[in-house]
Amino acid sequence: MPRRNRPDKRRIAPDPIYSSEAVAKFVNIVMKSGKRSVAEGIVYDALRQAARQAKKEPLEVFDTAIRNATPQLEVKPRRVGGATYQVPIEIRPERRLALARRWLVRFARQRTGKSMAEKLAFELLDASNNVGATVKRKEETHRMAESNKAFSHFRY
Repeated sequence: MPRRNRPDKRRIAPDPIYSSEAVAKFVNIVMKSGKRSVAEGIVYDALRQAARQAKKEPLEVFDTAIRNATPQLEVKPRRVGGATYQVPIEIRPERRLALARRWLVRFARQRTGKSMAEKLAFELLDASNNVGATVKRKEETHRMAESNKAFSHFRY
């Protein structure tokens, strides 16, 4: 960590189609090996498919999926007197969204399906309907934090 001042947060340019910074960040998570145009194609196809199946606007489906996948609490290991405790902590807003995006892409990649756009569309639909692997992961994280609530006095 820097001793003097914090580095400035980088501003990400909004994506060209939806003019949304959230979609642009999501494209960056999907992107592999710097192939932005491929990642944009995958994300836009996925949003189009998800919107068609949900009969809603693409950004509406995307926002609800992100909102349903966003965790509020997580556990952090804290070493106290030779024992390691899992201490529940509240997550910073920036990290919450980063985790949600990461989990959506990760579980979409693990799905069986034809194309990545199709897998991502189904994962977004599942997350917007509050089901699926991403939401399950969020609930699992919350359950872990809830069960370790007794150690919350070890917070830093």
